[in-house]
Amino acid sequence: MAERVIEVDGIELCTESFGDPSDPPVLLVMGLGASMLWWEEGFCRMLAAGGRFVIRYDHRDTGRSVTYPPGRPGYTTADLVDDAVRVLRAHGIAAAHVVGVSAGGALAQLLALAHPGRVRSLVLISTSCAVPGDRELPPPTEEFVRFASAARADGPDAESVIEHQVAYARVLAGGRRPFDEAAARDLVRRDVERAHDFGAARNHDVLTDGEVPRAPLSSIAVPTLVIHGTADPMFPLRHGEALAERIPGGRLLALRDAGHGIGRADWSTVVAAVLDHTAAGRS
Repeated sequence: MAERVIEVDGIELCTESFGDPSDPPVLLVMGLGASMLWWEEGFCRMLAAGGRFVIRYDHRDTGRSVTYPPGRPGYTTADLVDDAVRVLRAHGIAAAHVVGVSAGGALAQLLALAHPGRVRSLVLISTSCAVPGDRELPPPTEEFVRFASAARADGPDAESVIEHQVAYARVLAGGRRPFDEAAARDLVRRDVERAHDFGAARNHDVLTDGEVPRAPLSSIAVPTLVIHGTADPMFPLRHGEALAERIPGGRLLALRDAGHGIGRADWSTVVAAVLDHTAAGRS
């Protein structure tokens, strides 16, 4: 299906759906700074082929959704949580299975806390606890910290941005598997070329929380599956373990040697897990 720009509460968000609208809905929530293209089309079609109505969308300041001046986002993290509800409303969906990756997993947790009636189940991938707990979790790897501290795009031109983003994708991959640079470069280039203003995505780095829920994760009452790579450099595996422990009934699927995000080598495993988790009678 072609992309569709919805407008709810005066906010324009670009969405795209796959599959039969009569099938159980699955809402995909990407991490901050990333457009919906990072939910790759092949992955979405695999989920749809398994009998799910799949929706992906661009966050504000990514892709073709509403864009704000760099450095001056007119919204908060809480607004991004509410945007997920806006996408569901625009598609006429009362509640969906919600799958979030990276910071999108945190948004998914906050969505379940703020709008429990909108969430049928959760799948949390490569993420950490959105609500602080009483135990300290391990920091990112030294390599990740070095890159995040030192690496910058060399200039405003597209090629510099693309080189920087490909290098970032390599670090996120975790280093234990071969890195498909050609695929990463193609995805990054399409992401950069498609955006209204790719630089506006940096607005996500300066967001304030807004009115986000403060309830403990133990109050999440929907079935929750946590999927986490054992080589995740941003959120070491202990983050995923903690999520599964803090959410009642949470289950953990560890992906051996996988980094941060969903690599193509894991599509079949992740899709099968999501389909099982969202099957009738399971959740």
